[in-house]
Amino acid sequence: MSFLELAFMQRALIAALIVGLTAPAVGTYLVQRRLALMGDGMGHVALTGVALGVLLNTAPVLTAVITAALGAIAIELIRERGKAGGDVALAMLFYGGIAGGVLLIGLSDEAGGVNLMSYLFGSLTSVSAGDVWVIVALAGCVLAVTLGLRRQLFAVCQDEEFARVAGLPVRWLNLLLAVTAAVTVTVAMRVVGLLLVSALMVVPVATAQQFTRGFRATLALALLVGVGVSVSGVMFSYYADVASGASIVVLAIGVFVLATAAGWLRERLTGRGEPAPAGQAEDDVTLAGL
Repeated sequence: MSFLELAFMQRALIAALIVGLTAPAVGTYLVQRRLALMGDGMGHVALTGVALGVLLNTAPVLTAVITAALGAIAIELIRERGKAGGDVALAMLFYGGIAGGVLLIGLSDEAGGVNLMSYLFGSLTSVSAGDVWVIVALAGCVLAVTLGLRRQLFAVCQDEEFARVAGLPVRWLNLLLAVTAAVTVTVAMRVVGLLLVSALMVVPVATAQQFTRGFRATLALALLVGVGVSVSGVMFSYYADVASGASIVVLAIGVFVLATAAGWLRERLTGRGEPAPAGQAEDDVTLAGL
């Protein structure tokens, strides 16, 4: 029997396709702002939300979304007010989030502790029909923000002061991006896992940057790479009987290594320099028309 005939694999592939789109879509902006590890911090905070849901016997996805969103808002406000460095604030997310999750899950029953592993590292069989609908709804919101407000978000990530002079609501756009990153983490946790979701936000973007010069091209290629490694990783995890998150991340890193080697070889053969980072090319995304 083909794996496509299995209901749980159909759900897992749909979820992987959606995650492959949403994670790099948000990650492109985080990389642009040099906040590549924010997804990891959000994952740790979402762990507290999942543990709270398990403890209260409620939907862990809902509590994870709320907790991660509140954490994202808090970290953005701390960063904006300059009361703590960005690295210090991220450290608080890392340690506070995972400590809170471990504490709360320790207060729950043993079955809840076992179930938590599917949220940490992803699990094919854990993706239910209800999860798919929740993932689709949340992913729709994420893509609406990251693609619909592409110019405004790029402007803020590239130069906040210039964006503020141009009349953009910088604070609200920053908060919106932070909340969107938090939602993306919860979207991906069933497939990739909370501890590995940051890699799917960052690695496809880094891979795309090996071949592209403009922000728009980087975003498009990152989405393509994200979908490719997510779907392929889920298929591999089925046949190898391993965690889907680990398969997706290892495959993504493998593609990045190959892309880096191809870029180095192209540079040696053509004598050209490496492509400029996505934010340095303003020919396809500018403030004009905002």
